[in-house]
Amino acid sequence: MPGSPRRPGSVRKTGSKKGPQAGTGGLGRKALRGKGPTPKAEDREYHVAHRRKNAADKAAGQRPHRPSRSRRGEPGSTEYVAGRNSVVEALRAAIPATTLYVAARIEHDERVKEALRVAASTGLALLEVPRAELDRITGGTLHQGLALQVPPYDYAHPDDLLGGPGTPLLVALDGVTDPRNLGAVVRSVAAFGGQGVVVPERRSAGMTTGAWKTSAGAASRVPVARATNLTRALEAYRRAGCFVVGLDSGGDVALPDLAVADQPVVLVVGSEGKGLSRLVRETCDVVASIPMASGTESLNAGVAAGVALYEVARRRREP
Repeated sequence: MPGSPRRPGSVRKTGSKKGPQAGTGGLGRKALRGKGPTPKAEDREYHVAHRRKNAADKAAGQRPHRPSRSRRGEPGSTEYVAGRNSVVEALRAAIPATTLYVAARIEHDERVKEALRVAASTGLALLEVPRAELDRITGGTLHQGLALQVPPYDYAHPDDLLGGPGTPLLVALDGVTDPRNLGAVVRSVAAFGGQGVVVPERRSAGMTTGAWKTSAGAASRVPVARATNLTRALEAYRRAGCFVVGLDSGGDVALPDLAVADQPVVLVVGSEGKGLSRLVRETCDVVASIPMASGTESLNAGVAAGVALYEVARRRREP
């Protein structure tokens, strides 16, 4: 019944000629919110205009057209690092941040002082807000009066990782979901002269604050690309002249015997539990194994990538 007090959001209006009416409880306002502008036809991968644009670019010798990274309906990936220790560690690791939120009337200990000092020295925006506002933006997690806003990571395109100086050396991650493993791989790629890391869009770790911290600053120098389909990205690398080398304990050749180490190489590392997926494994030119002592079944992705990168870099330095 209109105006019934049992209905959520109902409002009884007195003196109205139309009689009592029920409100929407704010749902009407939410329904009116748009999802942003509709992407251009050539930016929609399923649209015929997109295929025509790519065909025209290919005929002209240009790189195929890629849709914009900001698509309608794509959820934002802005993060908030909460807690005094976490915020200080993120600032020490030089994780890109946009705003430092500080609770009003916060008690200043050494961590708070350091956070404020780093924010002032780097020009980071500083906002003093009520604790209730900090509770809201951090989702009710324990923030101890400090929170750091981290913008979405700007992923590269897989094609962007080729064409740099030196012989290409890339790492692709297949089904690796731990951000710390991703950060460790980025750090190893930087240490052994690699050009970048490729991850799939789905069922994969992304460049979160955890990955940034584990990379120990290397994420600011090594690009991470996101592929819509990892298998197709690997096939594109093969067409570009790279050898795709999968890492698996049941590989066809031992890593020290890898004959293509001095050639352009894409190392593919699977998850610790499932290893390489079937399609990715079939795409590899060769599957190599890391010699290990008996009784050790596997290495995690970060360690395996580090060992393989070191071996390839060592072989390339040999006369």
